[in-house]
Amino acid sequence: MARKKGGAAVCGRALCATRAAGDNRSLPAPALHRPFDTMNLAFDSSTITHSIQLAVAPVFLLTAVAGMIGAVAGRLARIIDRARVVEDRARHSDEAEFLERAVIELGYLRTRGRMANGCIGLLTLCGFLIGVTIILLFLGETTDFRGHTWALASFLSGVLSFLLALVLFFVETVMATRILNFHMLRSPLPAPVPKQS
Repeated sequence: MARKKGGAAVCGRALCATRAAGDNRSLPAPALHRPFDTMNLAFDSSTITHSIQLAVAPVFLLTAVAGMIGAVAGRLARIIDRARVVEDRARHSDEAEFLERAVIELGYLRTRGRMANGCIGLLTLCGFLIGVTIILLFLGETTDFRGHTWALASFLSGVLSFLLALVLFFVETVMATRILNFHMLRSPLPAPVPKQS
């Protein structure tokens, strides 16, 4: 009789262990560790369309940035060409007045070149930050990635870089006219020397 009770107890324990194992095997999927729980993709067509529309909005700023980079790069090329011409003329000139003016103009050209380089650098940084903003917005709309704060920070940083580039561009254009002697245009022309017959 004791053997039967002991056998029943052993069978009962085995049955409980089997049921427990079966219950563990039948646990729902969220209880298991899945590395991609934080990046659940939503392939709904309307969501994808709205995400693309939201992400493409900053592209218009990228168009303006690309146009400004082309304009500033053209001005930088002209600054370099002008500096080479002035340096070449200064090497082959012995006139003191021309050499003094050439040194002043080369100083302005060097400052303008640095400003143009800074402007191009800020515009490049702006384009990079706007691209990061587009990526963050698209991921935030199509996945569970919460990067709206980072997207806002990158967008504002890009706009700030664009504004600073505009300031440098304006200062560079103002400096381009400071070396011109406009008073010479308003001064009367010297009287022509009569020819001796």
